[in-house]
This record gives sequence, structure tokens and C-alpha cells, in this order.
Amino acid sequence: MFDKILIANRGEIACRIARSARRLGVSTVAVYSDADAAARHVRACDQAMHIGGPRPADSYLRGEAIIAAARATGAQAVHPGYGFLSENADFAEAAERAGLVFIGPSAGSMRRMGSKAGAKELMAAHGVPVVPGYTGADQDPALLAREAERIGFPLMIKAAHGGGGKGMRIVRAAAEFGPALESCQREARGAFGRDRVLLERYVERPRHIEVQVFGDRHGNTIHLGERECSAQRRYQKVIEETPSPFLDAALRERMGEAAVAAARALDYVNAGTVEFIVAPDGAFHFMEINTRLQVEHPVTEMVLGVDLVEWQLRIAAGEPLPWTQKDVRPRGHAIEVRLYAEDPERGFLPASGRLDRLALPAPTAEVRIDSGVAEGDAVTIFYDPMIAKLIVHGDDRMAALARLRAALTETEVTGPRSNVEFLERLLRHPRVVEGSIDTGFLDGHLDEVLPRPEEPSRAIVLAAAALCLLDDESAARRAAARGTDPHSPWAVADAWRSGHAGRRVVALGWRDRRIEVSAQGHDGVYRIDDGAGAALAAGARLADGLLTLALDGQGLRLRVHRAEHGFTLHDGEQRVRFERLRAFAFEGDADAGSDRIAAPMPGRVVHVRAAPGDAVEEGQELLVMEAMKMEITLRAPRAGTVAEVAATAGEFVEADAVLIRYLEMRE
Repeated sequence: MFDKILIANRGEIACRIARSARRLGVSTVAVYSDADAAARHVRACDQAMHIGGPRPADSYLRGEAIIAAARATGAQAVHPGYGFLSENADFAEAAERAGLVFIGPSAGSMRRMGSKAGAKELMAAHGVPVVPGYTGADQDPALLAREAERIGFPLMIKAAHGGGGKGMRIVRAAAEFGPALESCQREARGAFGRDRVLLERYVERPRHIEVQVFGDRHGNTIHLGERECSAQRRYQKVIEETPSPFLDAALRERMGEAAVAAARALDYVNAGTVEFIVAPDGAFHFMEINTRLQVEHPVTEMVLGVDLVEWQLRIAAGEPLPWTQKDVRPRGHAIEVRLYAEDPERGFLPASGRLDRLALPAPTAEVRIDSGVAEGDAVTIFYDPMIAKLIVHGDDRMAALARLRAALTETEVTGPRSNVEFLERLLRHPRVVEGSIDTGFLDGHLDEVLPRPEEPSRAIVLAAAALCLLDDESAARRAAARGTDPHSPWAVADAWRSGHAGRRVVALGWRDRRIEVSAQGHDGVYRIDDGAGAALAAGARLADGLLTLALDGQGLRLRVHRAEHGFTLHDGEQRVRFERLRAFAFEGDADAGSDRIAAPMPGRVVHVRAAPGDAVEEGQELLVMEAMKMEITLRAPRAGTVAEVAATAGEFVEADAVLIRYLEMRE
């Protein structure tokens, strides 16, 4: 086993690798960019080396700087994690030349498999069914357009060296091909440093099922079962689970055998994943081979009780696989979801900023949290905005779903917006519950799972008021304890006055609305009037983050998540965020700003498609931004004439910066 390894990555995967290495007694070296000097993965490792600026191209994609850091610190091996250089054969080869062990497959295997195009050609040559397409090296746009016509529509454009849903576009008509190709190439170049693409026929309503494979240097190759990743939004996996609810035993065996055969044909060493598209009739087609650990590997670990990073380290150190195929006996069901800093109500725009509050469920044998940030850390604009992965295990699929819903109830993020409410709604959708979702379902039915600004129920509002009253009384008791007479009746926050029971006003903010209620009472028993009549809240008590009370005789049990200026109440199905407002406050109107287009988040302007004086139509593309490895297209909200363009290609802009102003707007 190695004495010291360098982790050539960041975020949650770097923390996860460091955790396994520490358990094995292996020292770890982190690398970090200017943006990550105080990041959690730096704190998780024994040493850390600075490797450049905040952009990936200036740091985590600089193979020479990473290798220099490994040699300077005496590391014996490099673990690439996933993303960045994990599937870069040149980097793997350079590491080996520098006397380092690359914890992954050989450069030769990666060259044959790391390119989606090369992998498809190789699989076809070995009899593995592939989807019709074009995988050639000639990337002339005119040739690609002709090939697209030959393949037929709909088709998919894919970055040949991509992953994680980046650099992929569905094209349904010839007229859409040129702009989609340009956008795909730009995104691929920015995320992976290469803009080669491949084309393939798009299979309607497919399932996405992948098989985990492992090989060692002693000629042993096995698979560790499948993972289903069909719940996707814009090719980004949202839910991952094992076993697949779609496969029967016979199909599962055939897919496992196909995956092992593909790996053996390559003399594959270390962890890899063979991904398949599975049609509704069960026919499966090779999609790609990922020569690395997958983001969703924890679900496999949960059902098998193994540590795949430990396997990677041991195999890289020359040890044989610890299991044979007959030892692979999955137990129960595991599901993973990815918690992101993003705003589902604004087209899932990535969010950034300080995590003022990050509450996650306590880890147990059945609940696992993999995270690269902690409360107080920042989600930056330069990298993927993942906050954490929540992974649960249950005796069966229904038990796992119930456990995951409970884990999300305990989750709260304040600071940047998050997708937690979206995940909660998705996990209750009938298609997810019955296990019948396909890869295109979410993009076609987002309105069914997006968080909605639904009016909070009267019971939730009254419970929120009761919580505020409890808070006021608790604060008054603490203040009285610090005073000269802690038993003074004037120190009790129940609004009592001589001769009558006092009335208190509680003001709450919900979204942009102000809600006021009046209340009388104290010590958890209140008469609360919201204008629609009075209700009696009795036995109100807050303990261990749970608010319990009886509202007009009906019991309520709500989880409470605190924030700096408010709180969230969760009844097990719905979460409602409230801001605590002053009882008496002036409210003004804000200008809607409909004559301008502003940057939705910090980022770099990639392309400007409008000029002063241009007449534009509603929905017309005006500007393209890049942030967090994603392209964001800003379109005209309505028809009008452009008065000013305040941004240029290549410029970095802050959130809310005005980019385009209109001279006039037409209805």
C-alpha cells in the first residue's frame, strides 16, 4: 500500500478519497486554486499545494502543475477523482513518466475508451450493440451537418471527451443543427479543453442503466451490479439507484456479462463504468465507458458493504481483486440524490455565495452524506455547484424512498438557493415511486415537480406565529435572567397589562407578502387571530428542532430550521420559509425594471448577439453567458428595440449587472 497519495481534484470527491485513505493509514496531499484556499478538501488532507488561478484551465486542468506538486511532496500516486483530468490519457501517461502511479486504468486503455467516439467504434468491433451515429475525427461543420442528415433526426450531439451532462444537445430538425453544434463545442472546450463531438441517433424514452466494473493486474475482471440513472434533467443525473426497478434477472445477467466482456477486451484495470441505453422493450445499446469512479458510486457501496476507493488504492498498489463474481451479493436497495446550489424556479440557474446555514441529516448505517462544503463555506462561480450527495439504504425500494424523504426533511440550505424542494417533490412523483421514469421525462414534465409558490396553509401560518411567540418569551426570560430582578412581571413577553390580557402582533414575511396575526396568551397556550377568525394553539413546545402543538384540537408536528432572519417549517411533505418582520414597517414598491436584461449570476460573457438599434422579437437570443461550467442563454422578454449593449464577449460580469437596455418595448 502507498504511504502518500496526491488527490488531483476538489470538492466532495476529494474529501471522500481522503476519508478512505486516512482509514487505510495513507497520507494525503490536496491541490487547490485561488478560489479554494479555504475549501473543505484542503482542510481534509494532510498537506496542500497551490496550483493556480480559480478557473479550471488555470488550476485543476494543469497536469504539469499537479505532477510537480506530487513530486515536491513525495507522493507516490495520484488519484484523479472524477471530472477534470480523470479521463485524460496524456495526464495518466505523464504521471507514469514522472514515476507516479496513476490510480486508474492505463493510458492505453483510456485512449481507446476515454473518447466516446473511440469507445463506440471499439464496442462495435467486439459485437456490442451501439446506436447508429458518426464518430469520425473529421470535425468539419459541413461534414457534420451531412452526417446529421444521414443519421436522421432526432439526433444527439455529444462532446467526445465529455461527461456529467456537459457538451450535449438534442437536435430535432436540420435548421437547429448549426447553432446547437457551436454551443456544444464551446461548452466542451470550456469544460474539457477539447471540442471534438460525435453524433448519434437519439433513442426516444430510453432508460439509462450503467454497470460498475473492476479489473486488476492479475487478469481478474468482475462487475458489481447495475445502477439506474434515468431520472435526468438536461442529461444531468438527479436520482441514482440500485438495483434498477426496470431490469429482470435475465436482462440484468446479460448486461453484466456484456460489461465484463467489454472490460476484458481492453485488459481493463481499476474502476470503470459501462453505460447503456435501454429501450422500453429491453434492447440495450452501448453508450459510453467512463474510465473513472462515478459520482453515484456510493449506492453500489451501500448495497454491497464495500469501499470502492479502497479497492482502487489496493489494485493500483498491485493487489488482486478482493472478490470474485460469485462474492457479489447485493443487499437491499440504495438511492442517491444530489443537493445543488441552484434555483429551480429560475431555470435551475446555478447559485453561488456563502452557506449561511447548512443542515444535513446525521449520518447512520443507513444514511450517508458525501459533501465538499460545510456551513460557512462558499459555493463559488468557478466550479460545479454541488453541495452534497444524500445516499440512503433500505431493505427494499419503498423503504429506501421513505428514508430518503425523511433525510431531505432534515435538510436546509440558506444563503444560495438550493434544489431541496425540487428533490422532495420529485421523490413523491408517481413515476418515480413506481420506478417507470425514463431519461426524457423530467425535461418534458418539469412543471409537475418544480416548487410552486403555493399559499401556506392557515395551520402552518398559525404554527409559525406560535413559534415566534415561544421565541419572544424565551428571549425575554434570558434578558430577565441578566437583569436586576429576573422575577419582574414586566420582563415576561406575554403583553400582560394590569386589568387585561395583552395583545401581541406577529408579522411574518412569506416570499414578497407580509402576513400579520394578533395573539393573546403565554407559555405555549395562545389565542391567535389571522383575520379569518381566532384559533386556539395549546401545548406549543419546541424541542430538538421539532415544534409540537394542538391547533383547535388537531395535533401538529413540524420540523424547524433556523436562519439568520427567519425560519423554515416542514410538515413532512412541504417546507415553508418565513422571515420574521417588525410588527410595524413601511413597505414601498420596487421598479420592475422591464426595460433591461441583467446578469442572473456572476459569470463570463461568451457571445453577444445584439447591437444598439437592433429590432428584436420575444424569445430571441441576445447574449450567452458561462458560469459554473454551464452556458446560460439570455433572451428578449418581449419585442423591442435595443438601446444599449453594456457587455462584450470575454468580459466578466457580476450578478444583477445590466447587460442590455431597451429603447422601447412593444407589447
